[in-house]
Amino acid sequence: MRIDEYLNVGHTTPVSFEFFPPKNDEGWTQLYRTIDRLRLMHPAYVSVTYGAGGSTRQKTVELTGRIQNEIGLRTMAHLTCVGHTRDEIAAVADQLWEQGIHNVLALRGDPPHGQTVFTPIEDGFSYAADLVAFLRERHDFCIAVAGYPEGHIQCLNRTRDLEHLKQKVDAGANFVITQLFFDNADFYRFRDEARAMGIDVPIVAGIMPIVSCAGIKRMVTLSGARIPHPLLLALEEIETDSDAVRRVGIEHALRQCQDLIANGADGIHFYTLNQSRATTEICHALGKAGQ
Repeated sequence: MRIDEYLNVGHTTPVSFEFFPPKNDEGWTQLYRTIDRLRLMHPAYVSVTYGAGGSTRQKTVELTGRIQNEIGLRTMAHLTCVGHTRDEIAAVADQLWEQGIHNVLALRGDPPHGQTVFTPIEDGFSYAADLVAFLRERHDFCIAVAGYPEGHIQCLNRTRDLEHLKQKVDAGANFVITQLFFDNADFYRFRDEARAMGIDVPIVAGIMPIVSCAGIKRMVTLSGARIPHPLLLALEEIETDSDAVRRVGIEHALRQCQDLIANGADGIHFYTLNQSRATTEICHALGKAGQ
């Protein structure tokens, strides 16, 4: 089933999970252990990331196909513009379609490692909206795109960022998944402003439970997400106690999810980092296990 069809049939707030292709055998063992545990939460779908510059292209295609066709979970493949010509992207899209993967997250993508500015290659795409339009013509994909509640880290203001999002939706995107955020007020403002601009597709909230201070510092640096002051103070007091950090992080994410569900979020997408414990605890608390 296309994900957009699932989002629009009146179910309770669906949850979904993001995974990434590991770099070594130990990572693959951990990933499949995580998938085995999280499948018990009955996600609406899962997604598989695409490494910078297409560095995990074939692994993404293979992992996406295995999760959907062997493990039995509806799966969405990430696809980026970085480092690929139109013909190369067409070949990946055709591979996905032939495997029965009909859900794609279309992203511009981050610059390759060591670069700070995105530069399209010859006969490549400059913007995610161009990729969306290309995929829309290639196959009848259900296409998701990224949204940024606090604005993209490289965008000068939120209004311009929303204009870019509107271009992606106008090009054929079917729903939006947001970047991670820690203050639901940012999400609600983003959703209201998007609706006011005429963006009427489902908007799924991206949540990353904090499980370590070092890890969240890296993610905040990469994403530009803001940690609310009370949460920051709480984390600073317990920074050297890893178990306490995990408890505070999970409790905060759980409160976020409960509030999002109460306020009509179209879905909750967990950035799992290939770990299951925090997401499993939250889903159990939300009553998602066994649905």
